[in-house]
Amino acid sequence: MKIATTSALVTGGASGLGAATARRLAESGAQVVALDLPAAVDHAAPAPGIRYVAADVTSADDVQAAVDSIAADQPALRIVVSCAGIAPARKVLGSKGPHDLDLFRRAVEVNLVGTFNVLRLAAAAMSQTEPDEHGQRGVIINTASVAAFEGQIGQVAYAASKGGVVGMMLPAARDLAAVGIRVNTIAPGIVDTPMLAGLGPEVGASLAASIPFPQRLARPDEFAELARMIIEHDYLNAETVRMDGALRMAPS
Repeated sequence: MKIATTSALVTGGASGLGAATARRLAESGAQVVALDLPAAVDHAAPAPGIRYVAADVTSADDVQAAVDSIAADQPALRIVVSCAGIAPARKVLGSKGPHDLDLFRRAVEVNLVGTFNVLRLAAAAMSQTEPDEHGQRGVIINTASVAAFEGQIGQVAYAASKGGVVGMMLPAARDLAAVGIRVNTIAPGIVDTPMLAGLGPEVGASLAASIPFPQRLARPDEFAELARMIIEHDYLNAETVRMDGALRMAPS
C-alpha cells in the first residue's frame, strides 16, 4: 500500500503514539485526519498535512462525521491507525472493595468498542473506493498492548480490553478480505509517552531497567515507523506485532 496520495485516519492523534503516527504518515505524503477528544485537539500543535478533528471514538456519529469529512475530491481513505485508549489501574479486589464495574465498562468501551467502531465505519468507507492495482482498498492497524498477553496486577480491565483488540483482529481480517482490506495489530511494551512521563523519571528508569534489550523505553516515533512498515508490507495481514524489546511483563 502506497502512503503518498492517500487519506489516513489516526485516532488519539493529538498526543503520544497517535501524534507520532500522524506526523509520520503526513511526512510520507498522506493527508491525515487526526481524531482526539476536544481538550486534546485544542492543545495539539499544528503540523503540515494533518487536520485535527474533535471526536469520541465511542460515538458512531462522531466517527462517521470524521470519515465523511474526507471530501470526494481528496485522496481516498486507505489507512486507519487506532491509537485512542485509556489505562485504568485497579485490582479485582482492593483495599476499597471490588473493582468498580463502571470503570471496567469504560475501559472496554474506549479501548475495544471504540476501536471496533472506527474499524467498522472506516471499512465501510474504504469498501466503496476503487482498489489499487493489487486489489487493495486499505489497511487498518489497531493498537493493543503486551498487557493483552501478560496483564499485571491492577491491569484486569486494561488487559481484558486489549485482549479483545487482539482477538477481533483475525475474524475482522477474514471478514474484510473480500473487499481488499488488511487488518493488523501492534502490541507495544512500555513507551515513553506523556502519560508515562507524568509518573516521574524514577518510575521511567525503573521500567526501562526491566527491558532486556534495548534497555530503554520505546519511543512513539518507533511505533509510528512500525505502523508505516505494516502499511507498506502488502502481505502482512491478521498479525499482532509486539514492539517490546523482548519484555515479558512480570506480575507487578
